[in-house]
Amino acid sequence: MAFAPYQNIVGSDGIHVELLTPGDNVDIKSIMLTNIHATADATVSLSIVKLSAGASTSSAQETYYIIHTVAIPADTSLYLDQSDILSFDNSASGYSLYITVGSSDTVDVLIKNRI
Repeated sequence: MAFAPYQNIVGSDGIHVELLTPGDNVDIKSIMLTNIHATADATVSLSIVKLSAGASTSSAQETYYIIHTVAIPADTSLYLDQSDILSFDNSASGYSLYITVGSSDTVDVLIKNRI
């Protein structure tokens, strides 16, 4: 998967979505998560995951949460810009970045790459 800085994550399409794959070599400056639902909170987790060879996300070798089951109110954004928190090894042998949302949630994700 090529790095896509703008994504619309719909829970009914898949609640655990890979945003960055190992080898994307993205140095994240900031991430904005926006709940685009007008009346309901969105439950969001953001994690970095390292898979062992042939493993799936359900049998991940290592998982570390940046945020875990955070409720983002309707029509609200959460802006993450702590570079020491968002910095991780995204090389070919490094970590993926995953978002997990509730099955009825819709969240826009904007990732700004440090250039």
